[in-house]
Amino acid sequence: MATVLSRALKLPGKKSPDLGEYDPLTQADSDESEDDLVLNLQQKNGGVKNGKSPLGEAPEPDSDAEVAGAGKPRLSEVTPEGYPLEPLGALEQKAASSVVSCVRTSVFLLMLVVSMVLVLVCAFLIPCPPRDLHSTWSRHLGPQGGGDLSPLDLADVNGDGLRDVLLSFVPAGNGSAAGVSRPPAVLVCLSGMNGSTLWSSPLPEEARDITCLDLTPGNMAKTVCLVTGTHKMLSAFNGTSGKAMWTLNPNYLSNGTLAAPAVVLPDVDEDGVRDLAVLAIGELQPDLCFLLVSGRTGSPVGRPVKYNIVGVGNLIGPQVYITTSGAAYILFGFGNIQAVALRDIFVQAQNRDSLPPSLQIEEPEWEKRRSVNLSELIDVYSDGVELLQMVKAPDSNSSNLLITTTQGLVLLRGQNLTPSWVLGLQGLHSQPTPGYFTDDETIDFLLQIPNGVGMKKVMVVDGDSGLVTWSYSIPCHMKETPATSAATVEQKSVFLFWAEGLSAASPNPDVVLGTEPPSLHHLYLLHPTFPSILLDLANATGTVTASEVGINDLWKDAFYVTRTTGPSSEGHPAPLVVSKLSLRWALMEGQMVQLEETTPKIGRGELRRFLSRIKSRLLDSAVPEEVNGVSLSLPSGCKHNSLERRTSVTPFHLLCVTIARHLERHLEFFGNPLTRRLRQEGLLSSPELHLGCQQSPSTTT
Repeated sequence: MATVLSRALKLPGKKSPDLGEYDPLTQADSDESEDDLVLNLQQKNGGVKNGKSPLGEAPEPDSDAEVAGAGKPRLSEVTPEGYPLEPLGALEQKAASSVVSCVRTSVFLLMLVVSMVLVLVCAFLIPCPPRDLHSTWSRHLGPQGGGDLSPLDLADVNGDGLRDVLLSFVPAGNGSAAGVSRPPAVLVCLSGMNGSTLWSSPLPEEARDITCLDLTPGNMAKTVCLVTGTHKMLSAFNGTSGKAMWTLNPNYLSNGTLAAPAVVLPDVDEDGVRDLAVLAIGELQPDLCFLLVSGRTGSPVGRPVKYNIVGVGNLIGPQVYITTSGAAYILFGFGNIQAVALRDIFVQAQNRDSLPPSLQIEEPEWEKRRSVNLSELIDVYSDGVELLQMVKAPDSNSSNLLITTTQGLVLLRGQNLTPSWVLGLQGLHSQPTPGYFTDDETIDFLLQIPNGVGMKKVMVVDGDSGLVTWSYSIPCHMKETPATSAATVEQKSVFLFWAEGLSAASPNPDVVLGTEPPSLHHLYLLHPTFPSILLDLANATGTVTASEVGINDLWKDAFYVTRTTGPSSEGHPAPLVVSKLSLRWALMEGQMVQLEETTPKIGRGELRRFLSRIKSRLLDSAVPEEVNGVSLSLPSGCKHNSLERRTSVTPFHLLCVTIARHLERHLEFFGNPLTRRLRQEGLLSSPELHLGCQQSPSTTT
């Protein structure tokens, strides 16, 4: 009764039991009612339940403090629904952690969006490097006014990733016309993309050789083009602008003329730039001298050094040979091969005994071959030498000497100058073409030998044993037609040579008659995998005087550049034509010539599928690029069409490829469809292209 009245009147100090307050008027009720009320209130407010606290501790009955505390609950501990709340510190920690998670998610999504946009821009919006898959062009440079030499070289001078064409020729009517003086010769650079003229420079005389390289090893230096004339000219041109950087003063060659192209030496004057050596010869054969030239300024490094030698035959060299220990020798001779240590030339030129570190090394195996009187000349080979070239030794950082003689072919081991094998051949006058034909990863050689009137025999010699592994007789009326090779990523090479048109397979493979007039010549390709098939790639009506094979590093494609002198009419000079042919496109469009029947028969579909997978690479250099820290270069006379100088892919293209590969590897849901176009363009399909480094299958850069 008291409880009902208290609730109805809402006396002071009394609150609703829903708020957990204890009403003092309930003391008038019975003890049983009091206990029930207290228990119900505490159970409803999350307090004591069944005589125990939530923590399992027994409460102290009849405690005034407990009753007072129960009558004034804190808001942080009790909610209107009767459930406890978390402390304010825990709420602040949860709020901070949620903010950090949001920031992390936002940063990740932002980085992902930026990467996606960057890759899309690289792949679609910004132009890709020029692709010359179907770039086959021909450029007519006008009538040629004479000259028996046809210098030609390839180098990327404008930085577009494609090698450009450099050549020199004597224009027709080089005299003065209408008061305008014309230069005796001109140096021209043609774009490798479309054949347009990038620049041209006049030359005081006809050029004997053009060699483009970097004289500063280890740096991203500009390409320098060395031009050696037929008389006294030696100049270095900036490959990008075509301007002359320096020219050797002809007064230093007052008693002679340049007998051969300049050769590149290690840095002998220690100015950080490779130096040069030229061989000058007087009116009489014994009057011969070497002159060291600074690669930075073109000034002589010391005085000329004279040697008196007598020989019968063609001038051999000069060429630079670096042994495995790092000793440098210069090879030269007349119908023979002699060597002189570079340190001996330097000592006489400088008239001092102190030597730079690169010239303080000797090769014992070479030194003990000096003459009995301990002269400076070392006898290497003396038996009717006609040609000399250096070939990289297998599994070694040295080179072997391939010597063409009047009696055949000889391969000398470069380490001790002993014969590895000798092949007897008559009438070999052209330089052998190195390449990989067999499966032993040793460089083999393609030879062209006259075989009667209007015929020549093409054969491949095994570089390990010296045995003939492939041969065929082909009609050809051109004399000394150039042959080239291009290496593939499968450690094989394709060989290219010129001949006249071939008919269908003949029962006698040694005699194949041409079906076209002798004025039309065809470019044939031989692949080691199909030795019974030749591919007819192109044809020309003129005389091919020079050719070069270049490698497009980005697309793994090879291209073939020819310098052709067209047929001349009576009273008119012959026109000069420069042409470029993409080998990948030519392989798919070429005609198949079956040399002999095979079992099973090779179909054209099978051949096309195989050829479509061919990817070209750089052939290992005939000489090592560095020995014991001494940087080397391709010597004069050893420059071959298949030995290419490397160019790097532009940094922006590398960024595109790197980002695409990273996303393809880590973001499969985005990378697979995005990189499909890059794969189709060839950027992601070649494992050899990694940050602009050209690798061979057996090495890692």
